[in-house]
Amino acid sequence: MSTDTPIIETRRLGRDFKVRDGVRRRTLTAVDDLDISVAAGEAVGYIGANGAGKSTTIKMLCGILVPTRGSVTTCGLRPVADRRELARQVGVVFGQRTQLWWDLPVRESFTILSAIHGLGAAEEAARTGELVERLELAEFLATPVRQLSLGQRMRAEVAAALLHSPRLVILDEPTIGLDVLSKQRLREFLVAERTTHGTTLLLTTHDMGDVERLCDRVLLVDRGRLVWDGTLAGLSRTVGAQRVLVVDLAESTPDLVDVASTQHIGSEGGGLRQRLAFDPDTTTAAKVLAAVSERVEVLDLAVEEPDVEDVVRRVYAARR
Repeated sequence: MSTDTPIIETRRLGRDFKVRDGVRRRTLTAVDDLDISVAAGEAVGYIGANGAGKSTTIKMLCGILVPTRGSVTTCGLRPVADRRELARQVGVVFGQRTQLWWDLPVRESFTILSAIHGLGAAEEAARTGELVERLELAEFLATPVRQLSLGQRMRAEVAAALLHSPRLVILDEPTIGLDVLSKQRLREFLVAERTTHGTTLLLTTHDMGDVERLCDRVLLVDRGRLVWDGTLAGLSRTVGAQRVLVVDLAESTPDLVDVASTQHIGSEGGGLRQRLAFDPDTTTAAKVLAAVSERVEVLDLAVEEPDVEDVVRRVYAARR
């Protein structure tokens, strides 16, 4: 497969389902004329509301579902016709499903999966050792899966999906239900895995923190159609989302309501901390800071990016 060949490519991809509506049957379109392309090594967030078509798309990419129309290739292969070969090149993690054996120790699940993927003894030992170290699995390798905490199980699930060093990893809600520390560990590992092995990531999630920290690019779908393909920053600009400059001042100051190109959105501590929103297309944080500094001494500052969930809500609202 050429290095220029996309890891994922769909052309006018569609999938319909027949559903019963009372006594009648009607057609529900879950994915509609979807055109996407993901290059090797990219980290892409595939986001949208519940029912937008994300899981249906993933199942077609993996060969679990047959498209109603259009075409799809994954790792240069036809997902249904070449499903056995594709399984060697793709790893999938479903946040609410397991590929581990519930009553077996984690180590034995890894041994079975290594045999399924045809790994040699040396390759299995090297890769398992790498994953155990980087995902901090050693303390519970001998523990049956059913006895693991959710955070431990998800780290083991990710290791299981990556044992055969797949070119593409598809993560469907990988951090659902995890605490802050477990999320951070998993995110750090995925960043390192991509850096070390050039792994391509496709991430579907409702946790916008995952998207912000892991993805370079975002695909937003609405009712089965692609409505945005670009960066998170670009998506924010399409709906006029603002950045916020937070300034800590040396003395109590009346609300800074007349700073050029800004909107004062709040004060704390009698005016010692103030928040000014601005449009990054018309001004910069540096210019806003300069204007504030002309009036009062600034002790500290921070710049808050637009809330991604709010941005997505705005996109959906504009399309209704």
